[in-house]
Amino acid sequence: MKRFLLTAVLLPALMSNNLQAQNKDSLMVAAIVKEATSNSQLQPLGQELMDGIGPRLVGSPKMQQAHDWAVAKYTSWGIAARNEKWGEWRSWERGVTHIDMIAPWVKTLEGTQLAWSPNTGGKAVSGDCIIIPEVKDSVAFQQWLPNVKGKFVLISMAQPTGRPDYNWEEFALKESFEKMKKDRAAQQDAWRKRLSATGLNAKQLAQALEKAGAIGIVASNWSNGFGVNKIFAANTSKIPTVDVALEDYGLLYRLIESGKAPKLSVRADSKDLGMAPTYNTVAEIKGTQKPNEYVMLSAHFDSWDGGTGATDNGTGTLVMLEAMRILKKVYPNPKRTILVGHWGSEEQGLNGSRAFVEDHPDIVSNLQALFNQDNGTGRVANIGGAGFVHSYEYITRWLSKVPEPYKQGLETRFPGSPAGGGSDNASFVAAGAPAFSLSSLSWSYGNYTWHTNRDTYDKIVWDDVRSNAILTAIMVYMACEDPNTTSREKIILPPNPRTGQPGEWPAKRSPTRKGGVE
Repeated sequence: MKRFLLTAVLLPALMSNNLQAQNKDSLMVAAIVKEATSNSQLQPLGQELMDGIGPRLVGSPKMQQAHDWAVAKYTSWGIAARNEKWGEWRSWERGVTHIDMIAPWVKTLEGTQLAWSPNTGGKAVSGDCIIIPEVKDSVAFQQWLPNVKGKFVLISMAQPTGRPDYNWEEFALKESFEKMKKDRAAQQDAWRKRLSATGLNAKQLAQALEKAGAIGIVASNWSNGFGVNKIFAANTSKIPTVDVALEDYGLLYRLIESGKAPKLSVRADSKDLGMAPTYNTVAEIKGTQKPNEYVMLSAHFDSWDGGTGATDNGTGTLVMLEAMRILKKVYPNPKRTILVGHWGSEEQGLNGSRAFVEDHPDIVSNLQALFNQDNGTGRVANIGGAGFVHSYEYITRWLSKVPEPYKQGLETRFPGSPAGGGSDNASFVAAGAPAFSLSSLSWSYGNYTWHTNRDTYDKIVWDDVRSNAILTAIMVYMACEDPNTTSREKIILPPNPRTGQPGEWPAKRSPTRKGGVE
């Protein structure tokens, strides 16, 4: 009888508590959606960051400007924020790059310096052009090297077509498309052999050309799309390295091969500023009930600087900024502490987030969940369990509160696999913390915006970014409110198919804390 009476009293109370929790969740989700849709700050934030500040190369003045901007923005929203120093990096500032063909006729070429390229001393440098030759072996290459003195050296293959494969596939005869691919593959193989015969890797080749008296290096790193090139870092320390668009690079290459002797004039006004401190920007909304447990938002802040870093990772950055703004407004007193990390030097090896994991073991050990977004402007299309056995239970429960329009087409994979690299969630996974990637639809990310000269504001798809901010804010709210602490139990990884050895969880790695120097 006592048990019956106890059940009769407790069951309605439990049901009432559950209904109250459900009503609270529904009201909070509605508030998040309303704020995100009726008062979105995404486009003003994007314009300020991408257009107003621009690219964010680690160690550069632009990167520092971005860190300071983020702290000021959070402060204006009543969110505590700080820049945390974790290391130092060679500081370099891009200047005007002018690349002109001045013979056999005059044309200004499309191109730019690679990051950390030396400048031309405040003046234009002019000279003839020469191509890396076909040689028998490294001895023959060393004998050829004196030919580069006073010349610009072309070190990339001339592409046979500037049309991406999808364009060929749409319009070409099948046999024409297949012939092009076959010829291109043969050309690529021949070029690899040409470079291999020098006996040098890419860095050693650049240094050898520089030492032999070349006045500049000209490359073209095509990204397999109309008008796009990848823009990475230079391997020279005294002479400029420039990347030239496929069309103009091909022009130079063909002129050289036909004996027309093209001459270039290059002026590059970059500045080497020595070593500079590097930071992560961290912002915090303090928890009220479990302040020493944490839910984190995560996105890398740095970018390459061929474009303005709009989709890598400006859009991920905007998602986290907007989600934090919304949460502060509609959920100012979270159960757990909400943190956001805007990481530095992800592009050079997850250095900012690895430093945070190394410097804040207390936060990592009490991390309820981390949500990282990196790969472009598209709607979140996939969330995996990162190799945590029980991730299905809590991720699915949190996702159930997200309205259908904001998880349309979203797939989940459980328990998934632990990320060994790729983006900053991997830094936390390696430390055993439940960190999850919010992986996006492509929008031709790999070809057109990932590390390219076309990664700019106009490529942002604002409806998708807004959807991602809503999804992120709801997931953070749900993780904060969850009465349970998330499990860290890991899956047993399958054997490595190449070695047959048992699978191993990714190892925690230390960051490079002094970068850009030998």
